[in-house]
Amino acid sequence: MEIVCNQNEFNYAIQLVSKAVSSRPTHPILANLLLTADQGTNKISLTGFDLNLGIQTSFDANVKRSGSITIPSKILSEIVNKLPSQTPVSMDVEESSDNILIKSDRGSFNLKGIPSDDYPNLPLVESGTTSLNIDPSSFLKALKSTIFASSNDDSKQLLTGVNFIFNIKYLKSAATDGHRLAVVLLDNKESFENKENNSLDEDNLSVTIPTRSLREIEKLVSLSSSDNSIKLFYDKGQVVFISSNQIITTRTLEGSYPNYPQLIPDTFSKLFTFNTKNLIEALERIAVLADQQNSVVKIKLEDKDLALISADAQDIGNANEMVPVSYDFDQFDIAFNVRYLLEGLKVITSQNVIFKCNLSTTPAVLVPEDNINSFTYLVMPVQVRS
Repeated sequence: MEIVCNQNEFNYAIQLVSKAVSSRPTHPILANLLLTADQGTNKISLTGFDLNLGIQTSFDANVKRSGSITIPSKILSEIVNKLPSQTPVSMDVEESSDNILIKSDRGSFNLKGIPSDDYPNLPLVESGTTSLNIDPSSFLKALKSTIFASSNDDSKQLLTGVNFIFNIKYLKSAATDGHRLAVVLLDNKESFENKENNSLDEDNLSVTIPTRSLREIEKLVSLSSSDNSIKLFYDKGQVVFISSNQIITTRTLEGSYPNYPQLIPDTFSKLFTFNTKNLIEALERIAVLADQQNSVVKIKLEDKDLALISADAQDIGNANEMVPVSYDFDQFDIAFNVRYLLEGLKVITSQNVIFKCNLSTTPAVLVPEDNINSFTYLVMPVQVRS
């Protein structure tokens, strides 16, 4: 194999696919990237795959001789990243020995590769799979508005991802870590391109995708223009996203996602409304003290126009601030983890946010005032001793 390519394009591709290379590979070849060069198309394809997450990208190059090889990801990344920007990089592979010679205008490097024959294949998209065309902006909205609420606890494996429900009429996403729950509902005209979603019919496709994979999928979707839909294929516990010259494949998390709608109360006795921006800014100031100890922030409603927001850090100090609020009931106190509260508020784009509560010990629900059905954020309050 012999190729010449642009350092910048090569480096970008390596950094992208390296995210799918295992830091603790179970087999030496899984620490490598697969590089394939095609003289017919003058394209180079790079693949990283840790058996759970796979990323593949391609770019244009001068391919003088076709071939494929796997190269140690970490050292290749460091070499190409440090080569002069935008300069030509040539690579020559001796097929008999798998020696790799990388040259730039400043010097050369010799590496030992592993033949590509043993590199695992990315799961193929087979006929008969569920396929969808997804609008990038709406999928990104559903992802970003829920991913923060997923769990970091590997013992709660199903909760370490985001659950997506694709329906011909809507797209729904949800994430929970057991302490809070974020749910997004987008109708079909926002979610899909209508022309090629026949494989769904009236059925739901429910998949739970690991958060780690979603971080990379988010980057792929962000780079896609709103004019180009993302192709999604699902089959046998595997999801494949395809956008122009990039492919991401990931295993789904197996099992039935919790029946989260039953966690959301049907009725509420107390509703109060804040300006979203004002509340976020006040909470961020109060969090300076709250984070010193237990991250608890208290909201006290006793004045019809103002709410007292406070935090107490024993032996350090305390903080309080009055924030305008609108409500129509008697006094009420409730406390939250300030980080949980802020993370939910920051994905609400409406001018005002409505808090729905019953008791200071039961779940509170936050919704945007301008579209209360589009986003629901349930958060468990913190019980504080008087």
